[in-house]
Amino acid sequence: MILPIVAYGDGVLRKRASDINPDYPGLEQLIADMFETMQSASGIGLAAPQIGRSIRLFVVDTETAIKHFREDEEEESPFKNETGIRRIFINAKAVNKNGNPFSYNEGCLSIPKIREDIDRPGEITLEYLDEKFQAHRETFKGLAGRVIQHEYDHIEGVLFIDYLKPLKKRLIKKKLENISRGEVEVDYKMKFPLRK
Repeated sequence: MILPIVAYGDGVLRKRASDINPDYPGLEQLIADMFETMQSASGIGLAAPQIGRSIRLFVVDTETAIKHFREDEEEESPFKNETGIRRIFINAKAVNKNGNPFSYNEGCLSIPKIREDIDRPGEITLEYLDEKFQAHRETFKGLAGRVIQHEYDHIEGVLFIDYLKPLKKRLIKKKLENISRGEVEVDYKMKFPLRK
């Protein structure tokens, strides 16, 4: 089932999410719904707070994006030669962020129509549980590392726009207010906190 994505301005996007255990109600269906919701919105990552659940769960699927980078010979991408991942992260904890920071243009399904260049470290090491609650410790780099850092921020209550310099934040302030009120064109289902 495709779920509405929570727009900028909703308090759930600013809360540090809580851990869950294996008997979290309807977890298997929730994960399936998150993948379906993400794909219907043409996203490559989605965190539970973005669908209104303040839990430490996010999904990532970079396979389609990597395929697109390979097929589009015109597009220059530092990720062109990577292998994509499709993964579920539960109760993730960042162990280390490392590697040379680099800038890349990011967007967010909760903040439609705004894209900005964001500096992030080249890799992240996470401890997390998979959908079977098996423990993993893994280092991710490239596109997967970048998407995972973005989604991990969501479960920490952080948004990509928080990395912008004060002047940039002031320049997009009106756009953010419009998003909160639902005054933005989107082609996926959204829930706007200030829509009248």
